[in-house]
Amino acid sequence: MALTFDDLFGSPDHFLQAFEQDHAVFVPMDRTAYHRSIFLDHRISPAAAQRMALPLADLMPRARGAAPTAWIFHMAHCGSTLLARALDDPAASLVLREPLALRQSAIQRDPARLALVLAMLGKRYRGDAPTLVKANVPVNFLLPQIAAAQRDAPAILLYLPLRAYLLAILRDDNHRGWLRHVTTQLAPYLGDWSALSDAERGAALWLAQVEAFTTALSAMPNARTLDAETLFDAPLPTLRAAAAQFGVPIAPQTLETVVAGPLFSTYSKNPSVAFDNAARRTRAAEVAAAIAPELDLAEAYVARHAATAAPDAALLAAALSR
Repeated sequence: MALTFDDLFGSPDHFLQAFEQDHAVFVPMDRTAYHRSIFLDHRISPAAAQRMALPLADLMPRARGAAPTAWIFHMAHCGSTLLARALDDPAASLVLREPLALRQSAIQRDPARLALVLAMLGKRYRGDAPTLVKANVPVNFLLPQIAAAQRDAPAILLYLPLRAYLLAILRDDNHRGWLRHVTTQLAPYLGDWSALSDAERGAALWLAQVEAFTTALSAMPNARTLDAETLFDAPLPTLRAAAAQFGVPIAPQTLETVVAGPLFSTYSKNPSVAFDNAARRTRAAEVAAAIAPELDLAEAYVARHAATAAPDAALLAAALSR
């Protein structure tokens, strides 16, 4: 049977994976493929080795209003992959982790492409359970547009306090490289930060995202915040609250099994690496000792540039209830 536009817009089996010039690239997916794909960028593990490129000029006029989705917005390196994977029960909601086309829409700042992506992300396997989308850092700067399109969508804004965030993103050369790369990509939103040190860039990125999240709380009444330390320290009650916030129909015993299983004893981005909360705390203490002068520099930067003495106060006030 020939594939139709109704099929493309109606079934998650046809996933809009990326934009290439003036084409949209689709890959075949199914429940199993989504579950095993820790990320939906170049690391995607599709259901079959096929791809289909369709002209955007044919797709965009057919884009329809997006079905309601649920969202995880986050600062990066703060447990978002852990949260999204913990809520990924193939019998319940479809979970999409870092769709590349969504990130491209943020980098390219194209409203028409964003509308198409939102329509595609809203597809679901169960009519009674929203698709849960874990975005990534560039998408935080699309929050006004997403809020305008999906004002009532349930969302969690996952973050870390300043010091814990700096310990996560300044801990090694690889993470510092990510920081420089992403802030350079986001220069159209943030400005030119090339003269800033790594510590100042980290502080500035934290502050920009806190401000984006604070604004989003006013625009999205069903958004709540979550300090990632709460997830790390008390995973089971936090996951129960997150599932309720999203309307994800996961059985309580399923969450108990997840917390007791390998997900919380290995690195969420690479299950072959052993890692747990105790290891995270040990690493953070070691990093704190190694970069103490940079932490002081970053905290001074925030003190100079934040509009208030407690820039994350609104995030604390909107915390997810457990």
